[in-house]
Amino acid sequence: MSRLSAAAAPAPPMPPGPALPVALQTLLWMFRPLPFMDRCRARHGDVFTVRLPLSGGVVNICDPQLIRTVFADRGDRLRAGEANIVLGSVLGSRSVLLLDGPEHMRQRKLMLPSFHGERMQRHGPLIAGITARRVEGWPTGRAFALRSEFQEITLDVILRAVFGLAEGERLSELRASLGGLLASGRNRLAMLPPLQRSFGGLSPWARLMRARAACDRLLYAEIRRRRAAPDLAGRDDVLSLLLLARDEQGREMTDVELRDELITLLLAGHETTATSLAWLFDLLLHEPAAMCRLEAEVLEGGGRGEAPRRTGASAPEDKG
Repeated sequence: MSRLSAAAAPAPPMPPGPALPVALQTLLWMFRPLPFMDRCRARHGDVFTVRLPLSGGVVNICDPQLIRTVFADRGDRLRAGEANIVLGSVLGSRSVLLLDGPEHMRQRKLMLPSFHGERMQRHGPLIAGITARRVEGWPTGRAFALRSEFQEITLDVILRAVFGLAEGERLSELRASLGGLLASGRNRLAMLPPLQRSFGGLSPWARLMRARAACDRLLYAEIRRRRAAPDLAGRDDVLSLLLLARDEQGREMTDVELRDELITLLLAGHETTATSLAWLFDLLLHEPAAMCRLEAEVLEGGGRGEAPRRTGASAPEDKG
């Protein structure tokens, strides 16, 4: 799915889509997304438009080649920031996902060096260790939900590799606070513009804003603490690297920019990665030959880092 809006220009006709009222399309998109999208694709083809409040007409692209074309576009014709404005209440206005044009490119250039292959490979042992410890606690002889397990793994990886926190009180506080933000953000009602009101502090939106404020206090405190760290230049976590980054004019990222990009990395890399891994294992468990090849490769040392070698675990019940 591509949530991109056209740059300012004479708008071409939108691709076809369901003629249902906007309110009904919104409810289906929020609460029955996969069946809704499957029906739209079956009726309208690989490119169709869904109408949603605030975002307007959202063009969905299902063809891999067309998706590749969209993501390879280097011009200013496609403006993802405009289409992602609904996420601004959580991500912040300086998130790379909400910026277009030169501002987007500046933030992207500042962030990219932190994710070069060699830097990511340094985190291999850390990621493997976090995974191994979690896997050791998995039950044997009974089914269990796998997606929630991967969510715990990806959150720990982000806290350690991205935020650069070691085990201790600060990590525990931020883990609990970010967990509260993620839980509040899963309430789809909080994302509906008409319901983004406090209603006496009892609404899903009000709970989301309280969770965001609690996270922000901890994040800004950690940013200030890290700026003053005497070993900043020797650290390889993403936050430290972003603090050291400079743009072409020699400017560093502000605290607000750092906060917004950290939350973006959390939300973009936490549940999406966990969900992808859960689907991967679901497919592998239905393809015994592929699973055997993967197990053989891991045992032969084909993966990076130290993989957990554990047998006897039963198949997960679902993906959460």
